[in-house]
Amino acid sequence: MKIRTVLAAVAVAGAFSVTAIAISGVLSKEPVPPAIAEATLWTPDPLAPPRITETNSVRPTLAQADIAFEFRPRPLLTVSPADTSLPSIEPQLVTWSREIASGETLDAVLSDAGLDASDRAEIALAIGAEYDLRRLRPGHIITVVSTTDDNPRRVELAVDDGVRIEAVFGEQLAARVLEPDPELVTFAGEAVIESSIFAALDTADIPARFAVDLAQMLGGTVDFRRDLAGGETMRLLWREARDGNKRIGQPELAFAALDIDGSVYEIVWPNDGSGQATIYVDGEVLRVFAQPVEGARLSSVFGRRTHPVYGNVRMHTGVDFAAARGTPVQATAPGRVRFIGRRGGYGRVVEIAHGSDTLTRYAHLSAVPDGLTQGQRVMAGDMIGRVGATGTATGPNLHYEVLVDGRPTDPLSDDRLAEAAEREADDTAALERLREARSLLAERLASEFAQTTTERL
Repeated sequence: MKIRTVLAAVAVAGAFSVTAIAISGVLSKEPVPPAIAEATLWTPDPLAPPRITETNSVRPTLAQADIAFEFRPRPLLTVSPADTSLPSIEPQLVTWSREIASGETLDAVLSDAGLDASDRAEIALAIGAEYDLRRLRPGHIITVVSTTDDNPRRVELAVDDGVRIEAVFGEQLAARVLEPDPELVTFAGEAVIESSIFAALDTADIPARFAVDLAQMLGGTVDFRRDLAGGETMRLLWREARDGNKRIGQPELAFAALDIDGSVYEIVWPNDGSGQATIYVDGEVLRVFAQPVEGARLSSVFGRRTHPVYGNVRMHTGVDFAAARGTPVQATAPGRVRFIGRRGGYGRVVEIAHGSDTLTRYAHLSAVPDGLTQGQRVMAGDMIGRVGATGTATGPNLHYEVLVDGRPTDPLSDDRLAEAAEREADDTAALERLREARSLLAERLASEFAQTTTERL
């Protein structure tokens, strides 16, 4: 009943709506434009039915078993404690480094670095097992790497010739010696003497320490104060051990040529570590000479001087060569060992007789080779001891004397040692070494000139 009533109401409402629309259309004052009327009559074209192609494909049918799903629980992911640990963070490290000063000990330097007594003792034992701490000297460098709370991680002692002794803290403190593997490089240079050999070398950017070597070699033949008038030419060939761009140790002279007053003085040093050198004048062998300490600094000459220990003026009966403790000392000429032992202020001494009237004395030695005995024959360049500070000495040095008939003479001007060496020399081999040295010098100078010219361009 209710449904019929609702439907009847809807029908009546629809009738009234149609009637109202029709009346409004009739009562409209303005006719509909023809274009609009025509547009109202437009109907879209009927759509073409889809084209169905027949294929031989077979529609797959799914069996009841195919749509069944089987639930298989997966095992839970297990994480080990190691996987959950945070990455380790290295502590921040601090580096402290400085040179050892005169008179300082390793313990004093490590104390200055802030290390406690127990760490200092362990480090001294570890480094001392690899290096004789009595050989420490000014210029050696201590480097300490530690954490910010002053716990040492690594201590390094840099000594001579690029050698380093490293102590590393770990489960146990371990020490090792690190030695460089340098390359031997040959250099050449030319200098003009105006005031002194030292100044000329320094101006030409050639190691000025070579002035000492030249003074030792030519001191008895050339009077550098009187014979040098200025304008003399000097050509040098030397060797340096290089680790990359860093020089290891001291440079060594290989050849020197000096033009003085119309004569050419040449010196050839062999590349055998003997320190024995041959001196030539105008292409002929003049003498054979071996430096007592190769590359050392001449610290005191022959003659009267103020004694460095006693303070009064005394005769200095030899020459002194300052060098590091333990530096090899070599015989300067062939002869026989006459004495090994101690002589008062000379300390430990080795004396070598060269014939019946000439004797050389090597004093303040720290050690003598075990195999060296009295009466043994030695050659120029043979090692007969090591530099030390025994006896009356202010520091490590070699005191070198030449005595003729028991009287001291100037070691840099006496010719008797040269005469003794010449009796052992082979002039043919010496002249061949001179030709080789000249050729190498010319080659290196040409190469240096070409490189300098290229850099200027």
